[in-house]
Amino acid sequence: MSRMTSAGAVLAVLALLANTPAPAAGFRDVLDTPAAITPRATAGLFNGLARAGSRIVAVGQRGHIVLSDDGGTSWKQARVPVASDLVAVAFPTPTHGWAVGHDGIVLHSADAGASWTRQLDGRALGKVLGYGDKRLAEQGAENPFLDVWFSDQRTGFVVGAFNLILRTEDGGRSWQPWLDRTDNPKSLHLYAIRQAAGQIYVTGEQGLLMRLDAEAGRFRALKTPYEGTYFGVTGNAKGVVAFGLRGNAFRSTDGGNSWSKVETGLQVGLTGGTEHEGRLVLVSQAGHLLVSRDDGASFAPVKIERTAPGAAVIGAGTGYVVVAGPRGLRAQWLQ
Repeated sequence: MSRMTSAGAVLAVLALLANTPAPAAGFRDVLDTPAAITPRATAGLFNGLARAGSRIVAVGQRGHIVLSDDGGTSWKQARVPVASDLVAVAFPTPTHGWAVGHDGIVLHSADAGASWTRQLDGRALGKVLGYGDKRLAEQGAENPFLDVWFSDQRTGFVVGAFNLILRTEDGGRSWQPWLDRTDNPKSLHLYAIRQAAGQIYVTGEQGLLMRLDAEAGRFRALKTPYEGTYFGVTGNAKGVVAFGLRGNAFRSTDGGNSWSKVETGLQVGLTGGTEHEGRLVLVSQAGHLLVSRDDGASFAPVKIERTAPGAAVIGAGTGYVVVAGPRGLRAQWLQ
């Protein structure tokens, strides 16, 4: 087993790096197997959410990708060329999006998630990395990507286990390793990459929080009061909130130069966050939903009739969000 943090925040990611038993007779690699089309797809584990214009796109277990054009009321399944578990998705435009996950997979859609093509997988990852990291290159498909972020339909990053980070400037046709451009000498896992308040942040294990120095072309480590895992970042023009294990959240109003603790009232991992209608929203591994109406300075719980573990959250419509997790997808009013 790897040293992957044992918290519900990454849910499907908890077993990403587990040792895999030898294939049984008749085994077919998930990279060679299209995702199964099933009417029960929306009831499975979903890890990532994104908006493609007005459409909501959710990605999850066994390569399942589902789409909603009515704010999460109904869903239809997209055809996906692999059955690898998917962890994250991003749409910088209403039509162009990327999804990443297990087995070093990177998928691209040019039609708002209706169809997907493979751009990269673990078999080709070694060639991309070259000799920059021999261990990662040799492990190939064992290494997962855990998040993806694009500024537009050409330029973006994917990040993952053991400081795995790649950049593209041609929409994913080619990738450049950035492993030597991070202040991460221990090769800690990178869990998330997000833009907030005009800055691009990467979060990871053991208090790792980095900010892109665009001029230097490097992610520089930031000093924060916390030494535990950060699972993500969200924010708006007035504040940035980094969140992680045991209900810990920290806020910066100066672009990440200084951070102060935000009391959440929780002792469980905060697993996802988003900005919606001027409010910041956090979801926990136990299903809590927290809302801030003061730019992240404080959070209050939302009353939920039936809680279910959450992995990601996205704005869905006026006054409500969609939450993804191991029990599928649900809409939730913010009140």
